Amino acid sequence: MSDNDGKKTLGVRGGGPRAGNVKQSFSHGRTKNVEVVTKRKRVVVPKPGSGKSGGNPALGDPNKRPKGITDAEMERRLKAVAAAKAREAEDAERRAREEKEREEERQRRREEAEQKEREAREAEEKAKAKAAEEERKRTEEAEAAKRAAAAASAPAAAPAGDDAGRAPKGRVKTATPERTDRDDRGGRNKGRDDGRRSGKLTLNQALRGGEGGRQKSMAAMKRKQERARQKAMGGNVSREKVVRDVQLPETIVVSELANRMAERVADVVKSLMNMGMMVTQNQTIDADTAELIIEEFGHKVQRVSDADVEDVIHAEEDKEEDLQGRPPVITIMGHVDHGKTSLLDAIRNAKVVAGEAGGITQHIGAYQVTTDSGAVLSFLDTPGHAAFTSMRSRGAQVTDIVVLVVAADDSVMPQTIEAIHHAKAAGVPMIVAINKCDKPAADADKVRAELLQHEVIVEKMSGDVQDVEVSALTGQGLDELLEAIALQSEILELKANPNRAAEGAVIEAQLDVGRGPVATVLVQKGTLHRGDIFVVGEQYGKVRALVNDKGERVEEAGPSVPVEVLGLNGTPEAGDVLNVVSTEAQAREIAEYRHNVAKEKSAVIGAGTTLEQLMAKAKADENVSELPVIVKADVQGSAEAIVQALEKVGNDEVRVRVIHYGVGAITETDVGLAEASGCPVIGFNVRANAPARNSANQKGVEIRYYSVIYDLVDDVKAAASGLLSNEIRENFIGYATIKDVFKVSNVGKVAGCLVTEGVARRSAGVRLLRDDVVIHEGTLKTLKRFKDEVSEVISGQECGMAFENYEDVRPGDVIEIFEREEVERKL
Repeated sequence: MSDNDGKKTLGVRGGGPRAGNVKQSFSHGRTKNVEVVTKRKRVVVPKPGSGKSGGNPALGDPNKRPKGITDAEMERRLKAVAAAKAREAEDAERRAREEKEREEERQRRREEAEQKEREAREAEEKAKAKAAEEERKRTEEAEAAKRAAAAASAPAAAPAGDDAGRAPKGRVKTATPERTDRDDRGGRNKGRDDGRRSGKLTLNQALRGGEGGRQKSMAAMKRKQERARQKAMGGNVSREKVVRDVQLPETIVVSELANRMAERVADVVKSLMNMGMMVTQNQTIDADTAELIIEEFGHKVQRVSDADVEDVIHAEEDKEEDLQGRPPVITIMGHVDHGKTSLLDAIRNAKVVAGEAGGITQHIGAYQVTTDSGAVLSFLDTPGHAAFTSMRSRGAQVTDIVVLVVAADDSVMPQTIEAIHHAKAAGVPMIVAINKCDKPAADADKVRAELLQHEVIVEKMSGDVQDVEVSALTGQGLDELLEAIALQSEILELKANPNRAAEGAVIEAQLDVGRGPVATVLVQKGTLHRGDIFVVGEQYGKVRALVNDKGERVEEAGPSVPVEVLGLNGTPEAGDVLNVVSTEAQAREIAEYRHNVAKEKSAVIGAGTTLEQLMAKAKADENVSELPVIVKADVQGSAEAIVQALEKVGNDEVRVRVIHYGVGAITETDVGLAEASGCPVIGFNVRANAPARNSANQKGVEIRYYSVIYDLVDDVKAAASGLLSNEIRENFIGYATIKDVFKVSNVGKVAGCLVTEGVARRSAGVRLLRDDVVIHEGTLKTLKRFKDEVSEVISGQECGMAFENYEDVRPGDVIEIFEREEVERKL
């Protein structure tokens, strides 16, 4: 290329000099005309006397070499020539490569421009075809309307005889030009079906909803067909509006609201915007706003809440004719070690007490006993220890009769009083069993008298509470006790309907290693069958197996029957209510709703403190030492009871904080949490698995095992006592009265004192009292007797005292002398 007169020119190979114009095409449809000028190739003719190398002498020939050129100079010139040729070759190669890249870029842009033009043409053709198709459909709909109108008026207008016979011919004659016109409207519709199939809707058409466009719903296609039919049958006939009952929860998404009203989403959004709410179809609105929208569209509002999912668990009122007699549920209560389990053991002739560590009942047990008379009794054996207050409370909620066991030699104790309160709160009748009547120290009348203080008046004291003197060891009075229970149950007339969905209460729950979560359930209404789907608290499941109190698998459990239920998805809380539902989806939905409610409740409780309250609590906690622990137990009730007992350990300076508690074996997760928190792991009737033991050994985490709750609480209490700071006690050892004050050089003021009581020691602390008011507390700088420094001065002797950093002493002041000692404190 060269620049002649400021114009771009292109060289053309071959031929002589000629000129012309070349049209260049660029991307986006741009073109440019370029003037082409062809020039002759310049031929360099060597001068006479020069060699073939273009005027250069034969440098290698010494005869033709220029004069004064040495061999070294000649070699340097040869190298320079070679380097110049190499550079020319490289420049030529680079120019060729750049030219090739430019050509490829031009080609790519040319292809892109052609592709875009091709796409634009195709889009234009599609639009034209679509417009033609719509025009064709409109024409066909108009023709169909005309034919329908003609068919409707034909019976009235057609003449009899030949005229009536000629009418079909007329229709046939007119059909030909119509079809011809339809065919002549363009070749674009060739190959398509005729108008006869245009009104039919296939599944593919409904799902596809158009060529690459937005998918249309089936309802939209049906509305379109309905509009076309109404138009064909006689113009615009407005359909009657369908008024719907719209279920409205507390919050709802705009698109869901439109769907429930069967209205267009765009109309709902437009209505909201008219109300001043700029929302999209995916945003949530509250129930009050949604109610205004529903009323504006002419529908009826039906308010519902999330809690309506529990409506499937409706309390059915059983008919009187469906009720049948059921066994009574008896709960045995009383103070620890008063013989409750031994009494039940004597009744059911089984050694239950042998299975409890230390002879103390750790769990709520549920058993069925058949008496000699054939009566069936369901017993709940609750622990008597104070730590199991909540468990006894649950036992009293499901019971019909409470048997209060009181030892004749121990009489009424604190847990006995608690049991009386639980029974009264539950509103159940009570039978007093005065146990250990075989002991020499037994005094049944003392027990009856002490029960009067708690408003329990037995029959022997002219009251209405039955009392029986029994002995679990000798069997004395057991028959009378069973008769009393049977009499009380007859008075109560206990009945239940066994032919309905089961309902029961969880007495105990645990995580069994081999069987998974297991719940001990006392059925209260209906019959629980194997395979039933149920929801219990925040858990749900399907009854995989039912195990009775003897360890046998059963197919069903009726009212007042305690069974172990297998098949839960998690461990429920003791005291939760079990309800049978029809489907697993319902059970899952109810369990999820309850779980969310519990989570929100805990979050609200946690967030219900102001910043000032948090700051005050932080300041208050600065001086409180904490002993963190992790508790793992074998059953849910024991874990809760241990946590409640440990929370009571402590005072204003130290307290026990349970970081985590759960049911099941101690795992590596527990050990990791203990390491991070710097606390021990307490196992109650559980053990650590092998990985957890190895991890604990490596990380130095202490794991302590217990099987009796007394020992656990006592050990934790002793450990918490170690966090208490030692108490500083002051022991007063003497008093001295100042008689006179002297000034001594290099010492200051020295008080001349008389020790009136006890002894004055130099190492002790002192207080200066003036008119019985403490004005200074400190230490002695000097204690002298005459001119000698002494360590102590006894009562009745005079001495000189000087205070450290204090000189405001006067005659008549009293000096109080005391010693401090540290005393270890305990909780």
